[in-house]
Amino acid sequence: MELDKDFSEKALYDFKLIEEALKGNQSAYAELMQRYNRSLYHTILKMVRNVDDAEDLTMEAFAKAFKNLKKFKKDYTFSTWLFRIATNNCIDFIRKKKLQTYSLDSFYTDESGEDISLDVQDYQLNPQEEAIKAQKAELMKEFVAKLPPKYRKLVTMRYFEELAYQEIADELDLPLGTVKAQLHRARELLYDFVKDKKDHI
Repeated sequence: MELDKDFSEKALYDFKLIEEALKGNQSAYAELMQRYNRSLYHTILKMVRNVDDAEDLTMEAFAKAFKNLKKFKKDYTFSTWLFRIATNNCIDFIRKKKLQTYSLDSFYTDESGEDISLDVQDYQLNPQEEAIKAQKAELMKEFVAKLPPKYRKLVTMRYFEELAYQEIADELDLPLGTVKAQLHRARELLYDFVKDKKDHI
C-alpha cells in the first residue's frame, strides 16, 4: 500500500488502532490514549503553564478526538490530528481566560516533528464551532452522569459552572488540596469511561 511508504510504523499502527476503535474495540481507545497522553499533556502544559488546566485540557482533547474519530482521514498521522485538536482547544481556553502565553503566531511541533500552525480566527464562534462546543458538552455530560455523586458535583462545578478551584473549595467548605485531589480522581474515572463502557458506580 502507498501508506507504507508515506508513514512510519508507529503511524501505521495508530491507523490499525483507529480501525479497531471504530469497530467498538474499547481497548484500542485505551491504547491510543496511553500512547499520547504524556506527550500531549506536556505540549498543553507549555501553552497554558498550569498543571490543573493542562490536565483538564488533555482530557477534553481526547474526548473530542474520540467523539470525531470517524471523521479522521489518513492524509496525515493521528498524532498530528490529535495535537491540532488539542492546540486549537487551548487557543479557545487562552482567549477565554486571557492568559499570558507564548505568541500565537509561533509554531508548535507534535511528537512526529511536524509543525502545527495555531491559526487564530475571529474571536466570535462561528456556527460550526458552536456545534462542536455543544457536542463536546454533551459528550462530557454522558461521562459525568456515570460518576459517583461527590465527583459528579465537583466536575459539574468545575466544567459546567466554570468555577475556579478556590471557589469550589469555599462553596463546599473543603480544603483546596482536597478539591484538587478529588477532581484529579474524577478525571481518572472519566478516562476510564473513555476506555470502556462499564458502569463504574
